[in-house]
Amino acid sequence: MSMGEEEGSTVPLPRKNFFLLGQEVAETEFAGALEAGRMAHAWLITGPRGIGKATLAYRMARHVLNQAGNGGLFGELPAEEGEGLYLAPESGVFKRVASGGHADFLSVERELNEKTKKLRGEITVDQIRKVGHFLAMTPAEEGWRVVVIDSADDMNPSAANALLKVLEEPPRRALLLLVSHNAGRLLPTVRSRCRHLAARSLSQVDMTTCLNRYGPELTPDDIALLARISEGSPGRALGLAQEGGLALYGQLMSILDGLPQLDLAAAHKLGDQLAR
Repeated sequence: MSMGEEEGSTVPLPRKNFFLLGQEVAETEFAGALEAGRMAHAWLITGPRGIGKATLAYRMARHVLNQAGNGGLFGELPAEEGEGLYLAPESGVFKRVASGGHADFLSVERELNEKTKKLRGEITVDQIRKVGHFLAMTPAEEGWRVVVIDSADDMNPSAANALLKVLEEPPRRALLLLVSHNAGRLLPTVRSRCRHLAARSLSQVDMTTCLNRYGPELTPDDIALLARISEGSPGRALGLAQEGGLALYGQLMSILDGLPQLDLAAAHKLGDQLAR
């Protein structure tokens, strides 16, 4: 589970989430490129699942769109000092991006299949073609037109090739933010046309803060264990907690503690639970 991936999660969806920890280096790199006038037209945001890459992408998008808003028709609330790319959720830019109502912003994700009422397994070529048309339009607020693709790994081959055409001839003032859990799955030509921005796994301190925020039902011992075994991914930690991972971990440790004598019945029972 990635942070904010599902509507039923205790974590807000990335487009609605103003809270992010552990990505200060990436935020500083992006903000510095924008301020210096060296903005790449496409950024590939990489790292493990559940560490906040999509939330980071939306922070980047709002930051860029807010630059236009401050100088145009829509005066926005400034970021708080020391908060990186933070933008107050009360601001117009934040609200319009969250609702999908910003004229210069487009989000691309797997869509709902109208027949099955389930998410499609991939991002289609038609969705990426819409990206090209969107970016070619003149910005409504005299700034940038911004697209977040979450995740680029979900593109089918036709969609990836369509994106490559956009990357080869990017329109002026167009910004593409690609979220990727496994950049090795992307076309090398797509990767080569993006500036790489590595998101980091969280420290134990930041993990504890996130789990206290999003897992109020967790005990201090649960939080300490999840922070240790989830490899710096709050999304993975919360997924483990929701799927009974703590109990399974306890069973595994109990079996391992009995070595070299192996409790075969307990091992088979654990195997059955993991298979389900």
